[in-house]
Amino acid sequence: MAVSAIRIDSRDTVATLLADGQAGDVVRVDCATATLVEDVARGHKVALDAIATGDAVIKYGHPIGRATRAIAAGAHVHSHNLGTALSGAHDYSYDAAVPAALPASDATFMGYRRADGRVGTRNEIWVLPTVGCVARTAERIAAGAVAGVAGQVDGVHAFAHPFGCSQLGEDLDGTRAILASLACHPNAGGVLIVGLGCENNQIARLVETIPEARRPAIRTLATQLAGDEVAEGIALVEELAAAAVCERVPASLADLVLGVKCGGSDGLSGLTANPLVGRISDRVAGAGGRVVFTEIPELFGAEQMLMNRAEDARIFNKIVKVVNGFKNYFLDHGEPVSENPSPGNVAGGITTLEEKSLGAVQKAGRAPVADVIGYGNRVVGQGLTLLEAPGNDAVSSTALAAAGATAILFTTGRGTPLGFPVPTIKIASNTDLATRKPAWIDFDAGTVIDTGFLEAEMALFERVMVIASGAETAAERNGEREIAIWKRGVTL
Repeated sequence: MAVSAIRIDSRDTVATLLADGQAGDVVRVDCATATLVEDVARGHKVALDAIATGDAVIKYGHPIGRATRAIAAGAHVHSHNLGTALSGAHDYSYDAAVPAALPASDATFMGYRRADGRVGTRNEIWVLPTVGCVARTAERIAAGAVAGVAGQVDGVHAFAHPFGCSQLGEDLDGTRAILASLACHPNAGGVLIVGLGCENNQIARLVETIPEARRPAIRTLATQLAGDEVAEGIALVEELAAAAVCERVPASLADLVLGVKCGGSDGLSGLTANPLVGRISDRVAGAGGRVVFTEIPELFGAEQMLMNRAEDARIFNKIVKVVNGFKNYFLDHGEPVSENPSPGNVAGGITTLEEKSLGAVQKAGRAPVADVIGYGNRVVGQGLTLLEAPGNDAVSSTALAAAGATAILFTTGRGTPLGFPVPTIKIASNTDLATRKPAWIDFDAGTVIDTGFLEAEMALFERVMVIASGAETAAERNGEREIAIWKRGVTL
C-alpha cells in the first residue's frame, strides 16, 4: 500500500509522511521510492536511501543533524538515530542574498487611526499593574469597569504578572520596558497603570519612559495612597473610555503590524502552516507594512540563511550579535544551545533544533531583514524586523505585542488555548487538530496538502483582514488574554 509523503527539496535524504504508515507501505516522492521497514507516524521522517553513521541528514535542502547510527532506506528517522550538530557561538560571514520580489497589495481593513498615524485593530482600555502585588487588583478594576464603558470601547483588559519588585538592573529595566511599550500600543485607546507604591518598578519612573505625546491617554493609580482603590480605578477607566471613543476607518495593509510566532510545532508545521504564514508576511512587507518575528533560539541551525537576508552589513552584524548573545546566554547557564525541541515537538516528529529552526524561520517569508530591535523595544521601520526574545510562547508573544504587533499569526501543530494582548490568530498545521479543537483554532493550514498554497493563502489573508477589522479570534471568544515577562536577573 502506498502512503502519502512529501520531499521538500530535491536534495533531501528524508521524506515526511502525510499520513500514518505501516511496515511494508511504499513511499514514492519524485523519483525516489522506499518501503517502510517499520510503522511511522504522520509528520515523522523516513529515510529515502541508506544513511551511514555520521552522515548529514538533509531536510529543507539543509542539514538537520547527523546520523548517530546507520539508517536503512525506509527506516524511521528520529531521536534514536539522528542527533544535532549544533555547538556554541560562531564567526559568521555575510553573503548577501538577492532580495526577493514581494507581492504588492492594495488590500484594506477597518482599523482605529490614532493621532500619531498608527492604526489599531482594537480600541480597548488596558489596565497594567506595575507589580505583582496589585495584579489581582488590576483584574478587579477591569472586571468592574466593563459594564460602565460598554458601547464606548471594544473591551477592558487587565494584564497580570508577578514581577516589578525584588528586581535589579537589566532585569528591572526589561519589565519596565515591556510595560511601557504595552502602554504605548495602538490597540489601547487608553491605559490605566496600577501601582502599589513601595515597589522597585515605580509608577513615576515607568511613566517617564512613555513618550509625552502618549501620556494624555495614560492614567495612574497608587493603591497605597487610594481610599477605595477599585472604585477609584473604575472611575479612571471610565474617564479613559469616554476619551477613547472613536470609529473604525479604512486602513491600508501598510498600516498593519503583524507578529509571527509558532508554538507546539509538529512535523507538518514547516510544510504547511509556517510557509503559509510566510506568504502573508510577504504580502504585508510588500505593501509597506511591518512584520515582526522573534524566538531567537529557534533560529539556531537556520541563522546563516537569515543573516544573508540582512538589508546591509550593519543589519547582518546586529543579527550576529543577538544570535551569539543568545547562544552565550545558554552556555553561561551551563546549558547546551541545542536543548530544544520540546517533548511535544518530538512527539509530533521534530527531532533536532536544526529541523525545528529550518521550519520555523519560514514564517518570516522572503523579505530582507530591515531591522533588529532589543527586548521591550518598539518597531519603527517598514518591512521585516527581528526582535530579541526567547522562544517561550507567552514571553515571545508578549514581546511581539509590546513591539507594536496589532495582530499575531500563531502556528501550532499540537494546539494551545493561550491568547495575548492583541488578536492572536491560531493556525493549525494539520486538519486533525483543527477538527478536534475548533474552540482553539482560527484557521486550518492542513488544507495546503489537498488544495495547495495559493488557495490557502487567499483564505488566510481574507481571515486576517476580517479579524483586523474586528472579528473575534478563538482566544478572544474564550477570554484568553495573558502576558509573560522575561525574567533574566536575581530576585532579592
